Amino acid sequence: MQDIGDVLHNQVLLVAIAACLIAQVLKVFVELAKHGKLNVRSLVETGGMPSAHSAFVTALAMGVGQAIGWASPDFAVAAVFAVIVMYDAAGVRQAAGKQARVLNQIIDEFFQGEHQFPEERLKELLGHTPFQVIAGSILGVAICWAAELAY
Repeated sequence: MQDIGDVLHNQVLLVAIAACLIAQVLKVFVELAKHGKLNVRSLVETGGMPSAHSAFVTALAMGVGQAIGWASPDFAVAAVFAVIVMYDAAGVRQAAGKQARVLNQIIDEFFQGEHQFPEERLKELLGHTPFQVIAGSILGVAICWAAELAY
């Protein structure tokens, strides 16, 4: 049981999780400002502004660098992990979202007539734009920096 207590006292992990949660909450306000209506579902959806993935992994990497050292192998692993996650969020997952959008258009056109197939829509908002990734990364750095100042 001591291990669980150690995890709950891991400041680097807690700050990274806080950065992710703050980014998710900010998505609600961005959606409200952009569309003029409250979309609580954006709390649990992927994609959108800012990237919670980027905030999470950037805060994690920065926290490791602050706690262990910028020249440590641990920071190197966290930084490489962060770059891979952010590249995936802005690259591969965004491309998958674009493909889903095209497939949904094909399905929409196909189902204009009489067909017996079930119409299932694919999730289109999977990834992030580069701007959303950068904004999430800046948010992660800011939250980690603010948390360091608080301690």
